[in-house]
Amino acid sequence: MRYTKDHREKTNKRIIDIAARRFRQDGIHAVGIAGLMSEAGLTHGGFYSHFKSKEDLVTTALAHALEKSLSRLKSYAKKNGDDLNALVSAYLHPAHRDKPENGCAIAAIGPELSRRPKESNAVINDLIQAFIDMIDHYLPQTLPREERHRTAMSIASLMVGAIQISRILTDDRQREAVLENGIKSALLLAQAAARP
Repeated sequence: MRYTKDHREKTNKRIIDIAARRFRQDGIHAVGIAGLMSEAGLTHGGFYSHFKSKEDLVTTALAHALEKSLSRLKSYAKKNGDDLNALVSAYLHPAHRDKPENGCAIAAIGPELSRRPKESNAVINDLIQAFIDMIDHYLPQTLPREERHRTAMSIASLMVGAIQISRILTDDRQREAVLENGIKSALLLAQAAARP
């Protein structure tokens, strides 16, 4: 059977998409190469014609997932007020909480990410910094750069933690309260930083 020129590229993208979703849904260690390849309609042996190792796929898939998350957040914020409230509200939304496989990889598998090899973490680190920079963009530009960056880091940490805690809790009212309070707290941090 002859394949089109872009067959390899499409197959590679399909594997990355499936891996990005499954890693966020089930965790990196719970996902095996054989199962991923089967879900992509391929054999286990074909994996190594696309990736050097599972770690290579992890880095590629998580970078892809984080880039898509950042792009969706930016787009949502632009359409809904183009401000910090829109950005934080999009991230701390029940739909994001309830569908980790489609959301932020940092929140979905943060503890696992901290255990990745340094080479892999360099890529993830750059994307976390892009997330912080996105928040920084919505803070008053009159603030000193260091203060803006510290505040953006605090808000990013609050957002990720709020999503994680909301996913863990079993009481629906508490789950909602964590998200609502997370939004309020993030905005209060921004307001406090902006005060002279």
